[in-house]
This record gives sequence, C-alpha cells and structure tokens, in this order.
Amino acid sequence: MSVRVTLLAAARGSALLGERFDDDRPLDEAGWYAARFAAPALAPLGSAELRYCSPTPRSRATGEALGFHPLVQPALRDCDMGRWRGRTLAEVTAREPAAVDAWLADPRAAPHGGEPLLAFISRIGGWLDTRPACDGAIVAVAEPAVVRAALVYALKAPPSTYWNVDVGPLSTVTLTGLPRRWSLRLENGTG
Repeated sequence: MSVRVTLLAAARGSALLGERFDDDRPLDEAGWYAARFAAPALAPLGSAELRYCSPTPRSRATGEALGFHPLVQPALRDCDMGRWRGRTLAEVTAREPAAVDAWLADPRAAPHGGEPLLAFISRIGGWLDTRPACDGAIVAVAEPAVVRAALVYALKAPPSTYWNVDVGPLSTVTLTGLPRRWSLRLENGTG
C-alpha cells in the first residue's frame, strides 16, 4: 500500500520583498482573500483522512481558512535560520555577504547558527517517510520552504536543486509512494 501526500503551500503572509527568514507573521489581507477565493477549488483536499499543517501562524490560518482543521506537526516547521531569523535576505546579505555566499554554496553550512539546508531537507524527508499507509489521502499545509525541501527529498535531487524550485502561495504538489521511494504526481484539472 502506498501513501499519497498532497503538500499545499500556505497563503501569503507578506509581500515577496518583505518575506523574512523563519517568518512567524500571520496571513496578510491579500493572503486571507486568496485563501477564501481558492477554498472551493481546494475543498476536495479537505476530505483527506489526515490533515496536517506547519506550526507557523500562516500555515495554521491557511488550513483553517480552507476548512481543513489541520493537526499541527512540529516536524513541518520551517528551516531554523538562527540569528538570521526575522531578517530579509537583503538585510542579511548587506551585513554578512560572505556568510550568505557560503550558505547558498554549501548545503552543510549553517553560518547563521541554525539548521543547515541538508539537515532541513532530511528532517522533512523523515516526516514524509513516517507517514502512515492509509487508503485515503494526506494533506499538509506548509511553508513554501517545506514544500521545496519535500520535493528535493522525494526526487532524490541534489540539495542545490532546492534553490531552483519556486513554490507559490496556495500551490499544491502530490507525492505518492513508500518511505524513501517517492514519486511526483502531476494531475490535470479533471483530477
């Protein structure tokens, strides 16, 4: 029996240029509007046997706005960005350009004092690999970074691939398989 996990990126919590590392801000007005607008199209996901979300305010709020009433999963938290938490990439680059370069080049580097990218991807992969096999589906509302990490893990792609995956608010991706044997499932508009 295989597992089917649909990952849904949380709605927007801030303008793209205002996004901060390890951001704990709730949905902004545009995010609330987008979630309410998308709710009818995403409603079938709410019938999943298991419904989870990241512990971030915007992931929880997205799940609630969609009527999923998800269970918070601490393992789905965003990457721990250490002392960079709450700062924008532009702010960190202005203060620590060499550290940012090292972080982007080496998935084992953690110049911010937090979690290395490789450890983050492995943590999210560990969560995927421990999902129970069930006849129904699983849905998880998570931060875009978590969705990117899950895709890199599932596809066994090099960690550098993480930087090439763009996950927009309220986008979905479905993974099917068994622990350490995942496939990406793309569906047409008819299901």
